[in-house]
Amino acid sequence: MNIINVENMTKSYTERKLFEKASFYLEEGEKVGIIGINGTGKTTLLNIIAGLEVPDEGSVTKANHIVVRYLPQNPVFDPKSTVLQSVIDQCDSHMETDAWNLESDAKAMLTRLGVFEFDRTVGELSGGQRKRLALVAALLIPCDVLVLDEPTNHLDSEMSEWLEQTLKKWRGALVMITHDRYFLDSVCNRIVEIDQGSIYSYDTNYAGYLERKAEREEMEMASERKRQSLLRKELAWVQRGARARTTKQKSRLQRYEELVNLEGPTADGEVEMSSVYARMGKTTIELSHLSKAYGEKRLIADFSYIFLKGDRVGFIGANGSGKTTLMKLIDGRVEPDEGRVIVGQTIKIGYYTQEIETDEKAGIAYMDPKEKVIDYIKNTAEYVRTREGLVSASTMLERFLFPASQQYSPIGKLSGGEKRRLNLLRVLMEAPNVLILDEPTNDLDIRTLTILEDYLDSYDGIVITVSHDRYFLDRVVRRIFAFEEGGVIKQYEGGYTDYLNRLSWKESGEIKKEKKKKEEATWKQEKKLKFSYKEQREYETIEGDIVELEERIQSLDQEMEANSTNAAKLGELLKEKERVEALLEQGLERWEYLEELATKIAQQNEARGS
Repeated sequence: MNIINVENMTKSYTERKLFEKASFYLEEGEKVGIIGINGTGKTTLLNIIAGLEVPDEGSVTKANHIVVRYLPQNPVFDPKSTVLQSVIDQCDSHMETDAWNLESDAKAMLTRLGVFEFDRTVGELSGGQRKRLALVAALLIPCDVLVLDEPTNHLDSEMSEWLEQTLKKWRGALVMITHDRYFLDSVCNRIVEIDQGSIYSYDTNYAGYLERKAEREEMEMASERKRQSLLRKELAWVQRGARARTTKQKSRLQRYEELVNLEGPTADGEVEMSSVYARMGKTTIELSHLSKAYGEKRLIADFSYIFLKGDRVGFIGANGSGKTTLMKLIDGRVEPDEGRVIVGQTIKIGYYTQEIETDEKAGIAYMDPKEKVIDYIKNTAEYVRTREGLVSASTMLERFLFPASQQYSPIGKLSGGEKRRLNLLRVLMEAPNVLILDEPTNDLDIRTLTILEDYLDSYDGIVITVSHDRYFLDRVVRRIFAFEEGGVIKQYEGGYTDYLNRLSWKESGEIKKEKKKKEEATWKQEKKLKFSYKEQREYETIEGDIVELEERIQSLDQEMEANSTNAAKLGELLKEKERVEALLEQGLERWEYLEELATKIAQQNEARGS
């Protein structure tokens, strides 16, 4: 049964038409994910569903007595109200309930989402913390339709997984905007795409949507090919000229005009990003025994790492654990309490910040809402050198889905996601050879994220990212650093799924049992624990060997791409790649063993010294 119907909707903002005779429906118990390029009207559709806006044309019909709850993208609270009271006030205004149970449930859910200071005023909170308050208020109130705008933004991985399980069990209907592809795939049973003023519906999850969309586009292209073929035939007839003005010939001329006036399918606009990169010398970025604390809270404790050329590194951890602080240490915006950051002379860092700075003191990242879109980019560079040659700021803007008509508009007219996309372009226009991406998936649409991921595949520099987006981490990074208790940062090889598998493996009962046996067997020999001569030599060289193997795999990938039409050569290269990958896996396992042994030796020596 349909509980909400939006029919033949037309909606415009100034010169931009978001919807043209578009329709949307929602059935009981459905879980719908809304996707589309930033600025196409996703949030506007949610506002119309929630009753906060009305279409210029068309009708909105809702079933009698349904209750709709809405989580906006930027919730507003009384800044003087306390955390707990602000949540309770929002709940009390929508329902009659037992105050004691409501307060207890609110505290439990706030704690689950990392908010512990219930008496703190809302004015002291960050935008992300306020978003979590609004999420708690939305989830606490029983309703028929839950409407969520970017619910996973500002949630760490553990919180996202909790919200995912909560929404999967949700009995009412759900409509949400999110760019978290794993989240869409797990929670939603229908995907709705907004594209160029139209709404397309797919009764499936995200993986199924990708298949169905490809099928729809192929059918549209087949129809367009047929139209073009007919048009060529009719054009040839028209050019020969009619022998007599008969009704049949007039009818054929009319058909020709109709074929000409038909609009063919428009290809999706995509963010085209040619690789922009400055040369890198031998010295990259070296972090040596970094430590940083704020008050009594220690965020980073004795962390060292040397970034390798072509490194793809992801930092994960709970909100407030110190990930952004580490990015600022690397970029030189914050000084460490101990240790140092060594940056090579040729290193040029491009820092894509978690929040777009709107304070003029922020310098180059300052985004003035009155400034023209094109001037914001020209202030960084009027031209940038890519593999295709020099490209102007205006051309780069067009590739980033900012048409010429929009380039001279003020930034203040852009949506939140469009501002994020513009800021990403600004960072890339700097031609950095080290990219620091702090929560790049917040507010960027899925199509932009996909192209960014493809761009990073061919990017020759170092990529350092902080993200809670599991899909993005799996797609981009090859090494994970996890923030743990007391500022300890632990290294794991592979993407996010590899990291989870590693944790699961470590926590399994069999591994614990095996560890206990080894501890008992080696207890008497603890004092004799040391590297053999061969192990010592291997430990000193194994990281370099691993880098060489990784570079060899990259080289083989390039050769395979160059020989994609040579089946015999491709087969040889594939076998060689499998052999090198096996050696790499063995090397990583051996490195882990030697690293663990080195740690135990260091602990043993420290214990003896004390």
